[in-house]
Amino acid sequence: MKSLYLRIVITTIFVMILSFLIAFIGSNLYYQHLLKPFNDQKITAMAKSISTFYEQNPELDPASYFSHVGELGYQMYLVQSQEHGSYFGDPFRETKLDDAVVQSVLRGEEYHGVSKFTTGPFVTGFFDNVLINTVGVPLHAGGEVYALFVRPNVGVLFGELRIFFAVLVVLSILLSILFVIVSTRYIVNPIVKLTEATKTLAQGKYNIQLEVKRRDEIGKLAGTFMQMAKSLEQLDQMRQEFVSNVSHEIQSPLASIQGFSHTLQSADLPEEQRRRYLAIIENESRRMSQLGKQLLMLASLDKEETILDKQMFDVSAQIRQVLFMLEWSWREKDLAVELDLPSAFIAGDDKLLHQVWINLITNSIKYTEPGGTIAIRLRQTEAECYVDIEDTGIGIAESDLPYVFNRFYRVDRARNRKEGSSGLGLAITQKIVELHQGRIVAASELGKGTTFHVTLPRY
Repeated sequence: MKSLYLRIVITTIFVMILSFLIAFIGSNLYYQHLLKPFNDQKITAMAKSISTFYEQNPELDPASYFSHVGELGYQMYLVQSQEHGSYFGDPFRETKLDDAVVQSVLRGEEYHGVSKFTTGPFVTGFFDNVLINTVGVPLHAGGEVYALFVRPNVGVLFGELRIFFAVLVVLSILLSILFVIVSTRYIVNPIVKLTEATKTLAQGKYNIQLEVKRRDEIGKLAGTFMQMAKSLEQLDQMRQEFVSNVSHEIQSPLASIQGFSHTLQSADLPEEQRRRYLAIIENESRRMSQLGKQLLMLASLDKEETILDKQMFDVSAQIRQVLFMLEWSWREKDLAVELDLPSAFIAGDDKLLHQVWINLITNSIKYTEPGGTIAIRLRQTEAECYVDIEDTGIGIAESDLPYVFNRFYRVDRARNRKEGSSGLGLAITQKIVELHQGRIVAASELGKGTTFHVTLPRY
């Protein structure tokens, strides 16, 4: 398979050749339609000038005069009849000329052979050294009429210039090809580096440094590639951490269930102890079930094609419903609940947002000491709805606040595991809020409580 380098080189050379051919054809058409008639008129003027000068100076020796003119860069044929003709200057390659042409010039007409002569559509006809490719004018001398046929001697007039242009064209083509080969290497080299970096990335090595300082599209591509490599590295780290956390979360209750199940097989185990072990097994099973449900919900929310079932509903009524559902929890801890919940309708997925309020209020109940307070406030503008859930619980350290929405992150791992927390609730909450194009922010002070600020668009 051809490499990109070879493809660019071949394509560029092909474009150069094609451009040259098109330019050559175009310039030839320009010559045939515009320059050729002009060139014929110019040579006609020269021929008339040569003829007129001789006519005005009849004392000149015709052979000597026309020989000198020929040496100045002209080819001439002076004829009185087909039997009496003389050539001056360099010889013609072909001297065939129709007698009717000679007779017409002798009668006083002009012969425009340069404009009529053709060897095809190319400019090379201008250089064709033949007698019919001339301009003929009548010449009167000594009472006689002659026909003078003239054309420039291109070999004399443009000899060195033709060599110069030939060298120029050949050097231009060779240097162009050389520069294309060198410059293409410069263009392709970053892509080669990108290819090697891609192979390295495919091997799971993300520490890639591309020394590409260009500011063109390839430079932007290299920069984007490095950003992608960093993102993949972070994603891989998150995946490994996620798998590790899930394994740990599952392993812990499984170990408890396995240990207590083994202990329950003992025949002399007291009934009270047996019930306590069964209760532990039930709690651990419930925790595993909750973890499984939360993982499934996260997997569902992470899908790019997740479609929200939006409809208008009253957020205030939904929060009150959640509080009623959790009433036994906050009453058991003798918590005071302060509400400021005016009616506020928004367009959203009420099932998912129901889970948001459950997670946040459950957290507040869980981490607020008995006798504490939970305050829930709601306000709205024309565009957005704001819900603040504040408690007087244990609070969160400032160093932990940036990570509270991370999956499996727990401020106090021992305490959270004891209370059955999986560390996924806030991650699910944040995901649901973001799916609604909203935002959630946590503010807390250790020992004084925590406030979650939720902002949701109304439509």
